Amino acid sequence: MKFKQTQLLGKEEVDVYLENLDHPFKAEVELLRSIILSANDQLEERIKWNSPSFYFVKDFAAFNLRAKGYVQIIFIFYDGNIIESEGLLQGKWKDRREARFYSLIDIHNKTSQLKDFVNDWIKL
Repeated sequence: MKFKQTQLLGKEEVDVYLENLDHPFKAEVELLRSIILSANDQLEERIKWNSPSFYFVKDFAAFNLRAKGYVQIIFIFYDGNIIESEGLLQGKWKDRREARFYSLIDIHNKTSQLKDFVNDWIKL
């Protein structure tokens, strides 16, 4: 889904994006958004890369809504400072990792780990 740029920014822009989102994992996306934002009040959100994304000083993470069969979030790392989180993060790229969420139950099972990871990233 191509998102038409609006005059809205931040939370309001993401709200409108999600209202118009037609995606089989829309409920999962909305739940993940709320978990990430509730983990640390220093995070901000916006639409970047045609998808909801999060930042704190620098880009932190973005949904990849083109993935099939799950919701994918790409987490970005800088200067080689990579935080591993076994069972949550996948991949071995030098500047990012991904997390895959297959259902609402999967998200609930990983909520604590996801919140811990968000706060560990903020501490970097």
